[in-house]
Amino acid sequence: MPAFHSSRPSRRDLLAAAAAGLVAGVVAPLSAAPATAGGGRKKIAVLGTVIFEHSHTQHILDRLCSGYSWQGHWQEPRLDVGSVHIAQFPAEGDLGKQRIERYQLKSFPSVREALTLGTEKLAVDGVVIIAEHGDYPKNEKGQTRYPRYDWFKECVKVFEESGRSVPVFNDKHLSTEWGECAEMVADSRRLGFPFLAGSSLPITLRQPALDMPLDVPLLESVCMCYGGVDSYDFHGLETAQCMSERRRGGEVGIRSVHALRGEKLWEAISAGDRDVTRRLIVAALNRSHNLPVEGGWMTGPVTFEWARKALADSTGYLIDHRDGFRTTMIMAPLRDFTYAGLRTDTGEIVSCLMHLPMPKYGATTADFFHPLTRHIEDLILENREPYPVERTLLTSGMVIGGVESLAAGETLHQTPQMGIAYRAPRQSTYWRD
Repeated sequence: MPAFHSSRPSRRDLLAAAAAGLVAGVVAPLSAAPATAGGGRKKIAVLGTVIFEHSHTQHILDRLCSGYSWQGHWQEPRLDVGSVHIAQFPAEGDLGKQRIERYQLKSFPSVREALTLGTEKLAVDGVVIIAEHGDYPKNEKGQTRYPRYDWFKECVKVFEESGRSVPVFNDKHLSTEWGECAEMVADSRRLGFPFLAGSSLPITLRQPALDMPLDVPLLESVCMCYGGVDSYDFHGLETAQCMSERRRGGEVGIRSVHALRGEKLWEAISAGDRDVTRRLIVAALNRSHNLPVEGGWMTGPVTFEWARKALADSTGYLIDHRDGFRTTMIMAPLRDFTYAGLRTDTGEIVSCLMHLPMPKYGATTADFFHPLTRHIEDLILENREPYPVERTLLTSGMVIGGVESLAAGETLHQTPQMGIAYRAPRQSTYWRD
């Protein structure tokens, strides 16, 4: 349970505890979002930090405003963007002003005005928060303090003052502080509005189209990926978690995260009790299309010994779940996100590639944002979460745990506050088209 600093817990403490399932909500939910007045199309407020080519706000806003390819045809937008708040317009590379003009958007200088359309009360049917990229300060651990939490709390204040709430989507992880992450989820439960968060990795195309059965007896998960700490590590953890959460008994939370770099990482994985981890690493690597090569081909067969040498400069998170399940996420010199897990009922290793055709790397548009946009639309149109926000809460906590472990000299970081238990939806939500 989150530590209390006085005999009387603060409101944030209560909210954080409620998000972990430890304390009941203390405020009755607000009324659910009604359809737009007059029965017209639902309209949303889009809050973005900055818009430049291939930024997250560009990818999502363009699809919300102009549509996207879906099942062999062009899907026209199913919502109207009623307002935008773009926080930064850099001198070089800015597309914010151009996009506002192109789509004839109503731009507001504050979050509150974007939600109220300049009035006194909430005037939109949904909110999309895309606080990724832009010029923001870093904390002492090197984490960028994007305004995800701050903007979310501004939305909550408008909801409370208006007496009603609407669905909210938050791009990527929730915050760099666990208490803030937990408070965001607790607020959504307290006020009764659907809250969706995360990235494209759990819902993009898979090669092969691996559909992990619900309640599968799964022993361990591995994700091999690329990128940096407090950034792409979140994507890698979501890649693993969207599979791991489907195991028998559901997710129960994590007890520790141990982040290691270089030889320390490979030495830990070489331990006698890590045979399954090593087998899964090899399986995941053999799904990749972008392994390091020399002269156009491999320097040797893809084995654990090869990986230890070829991918020596890697960073990994070794995560222990409360039920004994293990997750290993390794960021290596690769260009893919791949998954492998071991089923104990069949003894089979199941694996796949999460297909991310990145711009400048085999694509001109980041079409893995198609299914993410689709789920955002469904969230607001249907007033429900397509998949649980608890996944993002837990993976946000895993990132925080990894950062803390590295900051403490690559020591084991205990996570007693991260007992987040939840069940995955029966229907997998990845892109099958």
